[in-house]
Amino acid sequence: MYLEHFRLNELPFTLTPDTSFFMSRAGYQDALNVLLVALRSGEGFVKVTGEVGTGKTMLCRTLINTLADEFATAYIPNPYLKPTTLLLSVADELGIEYPEKIGQHAFMKLLNKGLLNFHAQGKRVLVCLDEAQAIPIETLETLRLLTNLETEKSKLIQVVLFGQPELDTVLKEPSIRQLRQRISFSSEILPLTTIGADQYIAHRLAVAGYDGPILFTRKAMDTLYRGSSGIPRLVNIIAHKSLMAAFGGGSAAVEVAHVRSAIDDTTEARQFSRSRLLFGQQRLKWLFGGLGAFSLTVVALVSLYFANVFAMLP
Repeated sequence: MYLEHFRLNELPFTLTPDTSFFMSRAGYQDALNVLLVALRSGEGFVKVTGEVGTGKTMLCRTLINTLADEFATAYIPNPYLKPTTLLLSVADELGIEYPEKIGQHAFMKLLNKGLLNFHAQGKRVLVCLDEAQAIPIETLETLRLLTNLETEKSKLIQVVLFGQPELDTVLKEPSIRQLRQRISFSSEILPLTTIGADQYIAHRLAVAGYDGPILFTRKAMDTLYRGSSGIPRLVNIIAHKSLMAAFGGGSAAVEVAHVRSAIDDTTEARQFSRSRLLFGQQRLKWLFGGLGAFSLTVVALVSLYFANVFAMLP
């Protein structure tokens, strides 16, 4: 690979959500701060939404690592589960043991006892559900009932829902309006801005050990941003392929041509670039079309003015 060529200690743009690459940019740090404040104040439900590839899983894992000393945590990456299966998954993640064959009532008693044990140890319990837009409605209702477990002063379990924007549509279902009302804090992760993308690339390169001159030229960065639309996952894919292209050509820096070849090799990036091109063409068409109509209007008004002038002449 290109590690030695660019003097890197590790690959800087892998898709694995490695928390060592977490960047405290405004969007991520703001969302993390909201989560920390909400959970430390004892809120039952918190929600984080963001488009595909904007870094929700990275934020989730960073949150879990940050709270490791204060909370016992259960991470559920795929919550498309039936209610009972979800509860069993939570118990497994928390290390709460139960017999292989057990009724629902007995299981809930064991789960409640396990939560009380964590409380006695001074530990709160946090359940993080990734891809929460896929949770069945009946399972969401089970989660709400689970958060009813509490002492006189605090909840025994807290839940963070990480999901795509479709999660908001799911939560509008009348049957789970009680859960929706319990979500006291919400945060949205937005794509990177152009400045944010510059900082993101520089940050990941630095974490990977790069300490040389600017690796991506200004035009290369502008092209990369247009191809990715600021979505971190696409930034990673395009940047990785761009470095491969630059390495293959023996270049010491990433040029526009390298980024364009990376975009051409990435289906979603090609679609973004094509959409931006069509949007630009539509704007130009509208602008020049508008100017054409404006010019005709001016000509008509000038003609009418001179017609009136000539009509007044003796």
